[in-house]
Amino acid sequence: MKTILVLITIIFSSSLKAQSVSDTLYANNKKNVALFFPEAIRQGITGASHFVFTYNRETKQYFGLLQAQPGEVSNLLVVTEDGQVYSYILKYVEQLPKLNYFISKAESIGSEVPLSAEPKPKQKRLDSIEKNFEYFKSFSTYLLKTKPKRIAAKQKNGIKIQLQKMIYHKSEIYLVMEVFNTSGITFETDFLKVYSVSGNKKRKSSYQRLEMKPIYICNHPNKIWNGQSLRFVYVLPKFVLGDKEKLLMELQELNGSRKVTLSTRL
Repeated sequence: MKTILVLITIIFSSSLKAQSVSDTLYANNKKNVALFFPEAIRQGITGASHFVFTYNRETKQYFGLLQAQPGEVSNLLVVTEDGQVYSYILKYVEQLPKLNYFISKAESIGSEVPLSAEPKPKQKRLDSIEKNFEYFKSFSTYLLKTKPKRIAAKQKNGIKIQLQKMIYHKSEIYLVMEVFNTSGITFETDFLKVYSVSGNKKRKSSYQRLEMKPIYICNHPNKIWNGQSLRFVYVLPKFVLGDKEKLLMELQELNGSRKVTLSTRL
């Protein structure tokens, strides 16, 4: 393992100065910094022992947690299940600018397999995606048949949104929600977005709101008639909320001004 770390450090040390600030991740020994990748993590290695990157080696997951002890600048190398390689500079800081990083495929520095040697599993990938969606649909349908509970709720102008369940299952989180309409007017949905929120909204410098986009929606609430309630499920990649973070749901009306915002610390 020491040999691998030495090689990683030598290979990437020459590129540390060339990378931009946007390629830098900050960590300390007080909080976990969560990194969410577009594919499950297969391998993650830091160039120095005072930086620690942990991820689930037994069950495929999309996120890893970064912590650091005071020390010199180093680097992180991550390889995901699809063979994409991600490289970042690591710095220890007392005050963290961010607690969650949602990493896009565009940030990959390349593939561990040369393009000429890559197979062309397009049909396999399509079959895999379709199979995942079928599973998301099946498990979501099952959850909608279970007895509802109440984690948090918010009502405004006759529109009520309720978070009923938050289920961790495999590499995803299933949010079971329900919308009630007692406003006397049909409610057409423009969007319902889910965010992780940290900091104080009154202090703009510390306030962060990061959208967590669903990978599947079961029974999307496009239109809720007056007197109707509708249950639905949002499927999201697994995430971890910090001690001072909240989950926020924002329901906005289409061609109207009605908006309901629900936040909870779970």
